[in-house]
Amino acid sequence: MADTTHRSGLPMTDDHEPTAEEIEAFQREDFFAPLSASADEYPRAWNRSAAFIYRRIVRPLAPAPPEYVTLPLLGAGIGERQWDVPLAIAKWNMLWEAAQFRRRFFSEEEIPGAMREIADRGDVNVVFVPRTTTRYYEYLPLFHLLSHSTLERYGLPLLRGGQWPFLIESTSVDRYLPADFENRVSHAWASAVWRHLIPGSPQRAFSASDPIRLLAHNLDFWLPPVTAVIQEILRALPVVDATVAEEAVPLDDGTVLEGAVTASPRMGSDLWRGEAEAAEVMRLTVDQADADGRLRGILDAVRSHRVEDDFSEHWSYAREDFERKLYHKRSKIKVRFVELTDTIPVQGPETEVEANLVFSDFLALLDERERQVVILLHSGVTRIGEVASILGYKNHSPISKRLARIRKKAAAYFEVP
Repeated sequence: MADTTHRSGLPMTDDHEPTAEEIEAFQREDFFAPLSASADEYPRAWNRSAAFIYRRIVRPLAPAPPEYVTLPLLGAGIGERQWDVPLAIAKWNMLWEAAQFRRRFFSEEEIPGAMREIADRGDVNVVFVPRTTTRYYEYLPLFHLLSHSTLERYGLPLLRGGQWPFLIESTSVDRYLPADFENRVSHAWASAVWRHLIPGSPQRAFSASDPIRLLAHNLDFWLPPVTAVIQEILRALPVVDATVAEEAVPLDDGTVLEGAVTASPRMGSDLWRGEAEAAEVMRLTVDQADADGRLRGILDAVRSHRVEDDFSEHWSYAREDFERKLYHKRSKIKVRFVELTDTIPVQGPETEVEANLVFSDFLALLDERERQVVILLHSGVTRIGEVASILGYKNHSPISKRLARIRKKAAAYFEVP
């Protein structure tokens, strides 16, 4: 009989403690997609059903739109275990159907300290994602709509797939992503979505300060509409158990929860798989961004108030149209200015407009960022906070200062006392 013992006397086996190199190789294989991934399989995103944990969930009749909140996964609070926060986030996010009512599934003891500040606000619809340097999890829905060729063009890696909402992190994503990941995704997304914004005119035909080009690069602007599209896809899926009837939600005091029912969770599924499905979701995202006419209003306002600095040296149909209008004979424009305390001066009701060129001469006097503010306000974005968000500011202070300068220039230009 062959000797099957080690010299130490212990039995010989093929099992061994994995080395650091083997663990690294396994994590990379789990994280990255093969370069041979076909257009029928890549890109891909999916959802996991809450039915893995719950037989019934609370389903609001009018779900509030979700907001993303980042949390650090490392470090536990006093009396908390290392996995308390990740497991609570997974449970919380899996209840996406409960929307603003998901807090009601948790006792006080089940909410880790890192989540409590948000959870204690009551019925809020929040999706928790890990706080990372690259912001991968925040922009995951947008990143995983990009094709293989687009990712390669902008030096981005092919990742195996994205799960919405976030449930668990198997490895630290920042280890494998470029330090300027957010910037690269911004440029890649803009290149992909551009044809939906200005068909027929390439992005390179416009200057870096062009308002529509800035909007295309603003990932925060596109995150709410893509999230809304994802939820529309999921809400169209069948429930896991059709025998579970929808019922009122009983509360501890004997009353019922208004505006909600209990129901079986919906099935999990691919959100999209392959370039064709991803392209359709991108189109739906653009449509959703214009659900209230807001996007169309911004685009129309920018097109109507173009200045020469909006264009690069490259030819485009948009520039040809601009020059045709610019050199066309204009009628005189009579403008009455109304001074408001918290905003810029606006046109009076008797303003005469020809060829959508109102204020074109005045806009030419403004610098690039001031012009962006005026165009957004003219398009119907009336709240300073919204303008700041679209232009990428974290608060409204820079916009308020620009409005003050714009008012002074406007008063001087239109000779308003």
